[in-house]
Amino acid sequence: MLISIVAPCYNEEDVLERFHEEMSKVAEELLPLGHDLEFVYVDDGSRDRTLTVLEGLAEFDARVRYLSFSRNFGKEAALLAGLRYASGDNVVVMDADLQHPPELIRRMVELRAQGYDQVIARRTRTGDRMTRALTARLYYRLVNRLVDVELVDGVGDFRLLSRRVVDAVLGLTEYNRFSKGLFAWVGFPGTTFEYANAVRTHGRSSWSLRSLLNYGLDGLLSFNNRPLRAALHLGMGLLLCAGLYTAWIVGAALVNGVETPGYVTIITVVTALAGVQMVMLGVIGEYTGRIYYEVKGRPHFLVKATNMERAKDLVP
Repeated sequence: MLISIVAPCYNEEDVLERFHEEMSKVAEELLPLGHDLEFVYVDDGSRDRTLTVLEGLAEFDARVRYLSFSRNFGKEAALLAGLRYASGDNVVVMDADLQHPPELIRRMVELRAQGYDQVIARRTRTGDRMTRALTARLYYRLVNRLVDVELVDGVGDFRLLSRRVVDAVLGLTEYNRFSKGLFAWVGFPGTTFEYANAVRTHGRSSWSLRSLLNYGLDGLLSFNNRPLRAALHLGMGLLLCAGLYTAWIVGAALVNGVETPGYVTIITVVTALAGVQMVMLGVIGEYTGRIYYEVKGRPHFLVKATNMERAKDLVP
């Protein structure tokens, strides 16, 4: 049985050779159990020597397949490309920075043999800063009240997928992809186990605060329309409050006569309502922007170099 290892890479020249060495050890352990491995590396437009390292690995290891994007299209596009060109009966998705421990793959394979279509590794928060752990906990608590799927704190892309799960995910052709939610949406029997948080030993993470915030926003908006419904409810609530306030002002004027206008109150209310309107326009704009990208129908990625025969027609 063939297992494909899909590993997106972005500026990972310092760690790729060590990662492949560790994965080769895993391949040797799985071979007596009847499992062969192929390695599908996706270079997401790296600015360092990542592509050169991948070409070297492919030259000395026939199991290495690689794609290199024409520019940085993002991790979601890299995941999609890896899944699309993985040919294994099962596919393991993981990062190439060794924060996803390779030795856990054997455990995934053992759990897959029990009939699970998704075997998911959940990272503990051990070693994380308190503020980061608290922020993540609050985020998932909020998101799970809104989205149509369950997103679990600590669960990322590190998982083993059966072929039917991979085919189901590839059948979802939307442009704005949030893989963590897509994996949950397709369902199928799955199990989760925990592993200790691994510290990055080489290089720096490409995830900035801004990219993390955008990623969190994608998770919030990709699987529900509740923010739009909230805008409608808020507008109706403000309209009701305005009607009650108007009735109170008219009643007070009839009983006590007209008093000096409250300019401070008016300015405060106008400013607050303007802020609310801008927020609601922003929410509507986010959904409209997503429709805009879907309608364009552009490809998720462009390939500039590959050693896969069935992907070479993508190279300009």
